[in-house]
Amino acid sequence: KAAEPRSDSSGLRRGSLCDRHCAVINNVQGDLSDLGCHLHHPRVPPAMCSPACCQQHSDEVCESCLMKTTLTAENAVEANKLSNNYKFGFKKWKSHVTARPWEDRSEIVKELYSDLNVVRSSGGSTVTCGNILYLLLFGWWLSLLYVVLAAVMFITVVGAPYGQLCWDLAGYFLWPFGKVIQKVEVQRSRQALGAREASTEASGAGETSPLLSGPMPHRWHPQCWADTRHWQRAGTVAWLCLGYPLLVLAHGLVCVTAWLLIVLIPVAKLSGRTITSVLLQPPEKVLIRRLKMTEVPLEGEVILCCYHAVNPYYYKYAVDGINVFAVNLLPLVLVTLVLGYMDSHNRLTSSSIKFTLALLSIMPLSYYIGMAIASISAQSNFAVGAVVNATFGSITELTFYITALIKGSREGNRCYAEVVKSALTGTLVGCVLFVPGLCMVIGGIRHQEQRFNSRSAGVSSALLFLSVGGVFAPTLFSKVYGKLVCGECHNVTQNPLGHYLCHNCHFDLMDNNGTLYYSHVQPLVYTVSLLLPAAYLIGLFFTLKTHSHIYDIHISDCHMPGHHHSAVVHWSRWQALVILLLSTLCMSACADLATEHISPILTNSTISQYFIGVTVLAMVPELPEIVNGIQFALQNNLSLSIEIGNCIAVQVCMLQIPILVLFTIFYPTNFTLVFSDLHVYASMFSVVLMNYIFMDGKCDYFQGTVLVMVYFILLAVYFFAPSPSGC
Repeated sequence: KAAEPRSDSSGLRRGSLCDRHCAVINNVQGDLSDLGCHLHHPRVPPAMCSPACCQQHSDEVCESCLMKTTLTAENAVEANKLSNNYKFGFKKWKSHVTARPWEDRSEIVKELYSDLNVVRSSGGSTVTCGNILYLLLFGWWLSLLYVVLAAVMFITVVGAPYGQLCWDLAGYFLWPFGKVIQKVEVQRSRQALGAREASTEASGAGETSPLLSGPMPHRWHPQCWADTRHWQRAGTVAWLCLGYPLLVLAHGLVCVTAWLLIVLIPVAKLSGRTITSVLLQPPEKVLIRRLKMTEVPLEGEVILCCYHAVNPYYYKYAVDGINVFAVNLLPLVLVTLVLGYMDSHNRLTSSSIKFTLALLSIMPLSYYIGMAIASISAQSNFAVGAVVNATFGSITELTFYITALIKGSREGNRCYAEVVKSALTGTLVGCVLFVPGLCMVIGGIRHQEQRFNSRSAGVSSALLFLSVGGVFAPTLFSKVYGKLVCGECHNVTQNPLGHYLCHNCHFDLMDNNGTLYYSHVQPLVYTVSLLLPAAYLIGLFFTLKTHSHIYDIHISDCHMPGHHHSAVVHWSRWQALVILLLSTLCMSACADLATEHISPILTNSTISQYFIGVTVLAMVPELPEIVNGIQFALQNNLSLSIEIGNCIAVQVCMLQIPILVLFTIFYPTNFTLVFSDLHVYASMFSVVLMNYIFMDGKCDYFQGTVLVMVYFILLAVYFFAPSPSGC
């Protein structure tokens, strides 16, 4: 669109704004950038902005972007996922649901996924702490094993070539750094013949093909028949029977151990390639050289070339889109289920160990559920995404709460209901204070001051005030109209009219055959349980339909050259649905095991049951959400970090608690919507403090420290509090 004539100053101002706008759009390092006054240092200079991009965004678009948040994504699916992060009620997910284009990744990430077969220029000394750690953990005994196998293969005579190979590999695996293992195409004993054949190929132009534009490929050489004869040798049979199985076990142990340690994944790759490539080669084709003695080998294929055993950036590594931590914790789920259901009499392990394993297994399952929900929502329309998020968004917590209430009802133990109330309060307080506070502190280390959308945070805060008031309304009602009953009282002054010291006091709602509870408190609980989900639906309609502009989300159409617009999803919709259902099923089993083996901890532990519910049972299922919030804060996107905590807290009050009340109608339990005074005061104080901190739309690490310190003070109160009545 042709621009109208303007003054020089206006044109300069609008042009620089458009340049900055396009620079941010072309910024492929981050997923989000705030334009206007919040944009200080774009990472892509305006000179790199193409004129076509600026032409797409006219002056009107640039003016509107002053109040918009621009999202850049590689494809439509990823853009849909980023947009869902800003929608109220949708699960916030940081990781990609599609494969990122290789050219858009940093050199550090590219090195994580590269094979150990690239010879680079010397980057310094190979004597590092990580390499020394490899020597102490694996190098010395691997080298000793190769020496022993070398002696065994020399004794067999027919396996002498493999004995020489094992002797060479003993020196290599003692210190593999700065050395190269390559596959030579000619046998060492016939190097002269190979050189003569190479000279013939170099001088003979008749063997070139106009279609191939070069000499005939080496794979057509008659020496390929030697590979077939290799497997028929007596030495090879002896090697496969005596040496290779032991080395597979040894390198397999190294591979598994290094993979579980994550930072030692290069060692795992080293062992894996040794099993599949090096040890299956004919010994005369394996050549080991020091890097200082050779440049890039021209006469053979590089099989292994390792420089460092430790890479601290492997926490970013993903397998089919799944983070390496979630991959490593998945076997823990299988171990938990096998021990829990096969060892029901605690012959192998105790109840405390089973409870700990079940609780730790919830973390990877929460990750898989979150990624499955994000994948389905990103590949579906708004209605399907809203239904999936509403159905499975709180499945982790509800599964544990319902199984605990069922067990408490069967045993007639009120302690389970009190633990569930403590877990609900702990989730509310933790997501209001600890999650945003921790994100502010960690994000404030990198960014001096962080800003967020105060209007969207205000909507969540208003819903949070409403939900907290509704949840604790029956408790306040019982305090006003209930009858105070004490377990035991003692006269302190020995005067009948004097002061009495009473213990175990509580408000009795079942006086006069429960008239107060059944006629007044219970109808109030049901009314609140109907109004809170209705308010949640109104909030969804307000933020997603009628007033969606308060989030100011703009999906950019500009991409860097080389971006792939076609989405290659990690999980298809059906695959994500299957993973979601399986993870939910395993989550139910782990929750059942956790509640089954929590009894000894509640009865024998000296720690208050309040503290166990508020900390362990409340925050462990939320660890994947906390990690997502920290990652958003590090990218200067504190709005999503705050929304993560607010949305979880709102869902606790407006969805989880009403569902538990509805569940008690069909399956009677000891759960009543009457909380202790400590829960009421802690929750209300946390919500008031959170709203005070978020009023101005900006924060720093000091305000985050205040929230975290208040959270730890509340934890100290719960720690020293006496156990609830009934426990």
